[in-house]
Amino acid sequence: MNKNFQLALNKKNNLCPPIWFMRQAGRYHSHYQGLRVQYTFEQLCKQPLLAAEVALGPVLDFGFDTAILFSDILFPLEALGCDLEFTDKGPKLGPKPTTNFTTTQDAIAQLQFQFDALSETRRQLPHDKSLIGFIGGPWTLFTYWMEDTHQGPLLKSKSHLSYYSNWLTNILAPLIEESIRNQLASGAEVVMIFDTSAGELSPTLFQEVVTPWIKKWTNLFPNQIMYYARGVQPAHYQDSLWMQKSNLLGIGVDHRWSLKQAFELFPDKVIQGNFDQSLLFLPTDEFKLHFEKYLDEVLSLPSDFLQRWVCGLGHGVLPKTPESHVRWIIQRVRERFKMKSNLEAKGQEQIYSQN
Repeated sequence: MNKNFQLALNKKNNLCPPIWFMRQAGRYHSHYQGLRVQYTFEQLCKQPLLAAEVALGPVLDFGFDTAILFSDILFPLEALGCDLEFTDKGPKLGPKPTTNFTTTQDAIAQLQFQFDALSETRRQLPHDKSLIGFIGGPWTLFTYWMEDTHQGPLLKSKSHLSYYSNWLTNILAPLIEESIRNQLASGAEVVMIFDTSAGELSPTLFQEVVTPWIKKWTNLFPNQIMYYARGVQPAHYQDSLWMQKSNLLGIGVDHRWSLKQAFELFPDKVIQGNFDQSLLFLPTDEFKLHFEKYLDEVLSLPSDFLQRWVCGLGHGVLPKTPESHVRWIIQRVRERFKMKSNLEAKGQEQIYSQN
């Protein structure tokens, strides 16, 4: 396990935040691109040795503090009986059953490759690195089930809320729960719930259709689950008191948030995020200038905020992102926090010498 990651999860004094990016093992990385020449995306996901190799690539190359399961959020839908194909343009979903769904037990058996991939990744992962699992969020998986996408106005999904409630309660939620349980048993230290399309819900609907399930799962798996939804605003967490007092480990925030705001809203939770991933496409000098400004703001935050921060991007690494910029961020974060630690140590020495 990674020391910095564990310190952050336990909200303890940390000289440097752990660094982990969503989609850090994705299409931008030459290691992944080399494997894709030989294998399909599905082969990389469904063959545990290959999935582990992909997950390990950026950890060994760039020095990230954690690895994450290499897979896709849509495989649970395939396990429930939905046709699923991955093309160059993205996932393509076929006909979906309306009755006679796959049982939870059979669906979990079909997802065994994910649990085996986690076990294999943990086996190969250096002992000083951590491992994260993930599952798609309930609303996001529902939008894919209804509309084959998580983007747009989601009219079909929003006009079938009663169906969502029944389908989630009886079909999807038991599968999510068992997947989380199996991922934790397979070596994941934390399971992220990625609810990409939940930001398309109004705050009121978010409280109605998302919050109850996050409450349920965090009670079942206390301090082992983090939640991320792209595009949500503080208003979505208006009933945030339950989160503050719950067993939810932490919240991921995208680049639309200020970290200060997130830390204040969730005073006892880990916060993950949130530099704007698009800025990595700027010319190098401009990109570095923006990131230095971002770090200046971060480093001005109180130390009790920073000790529960997981450094990351707003919504993960985009395809064609320059690898050199990813590498520089990791190096620069560690350099700046080391400088901060050294300055604080010198300040303490001066105080002691004066006394």
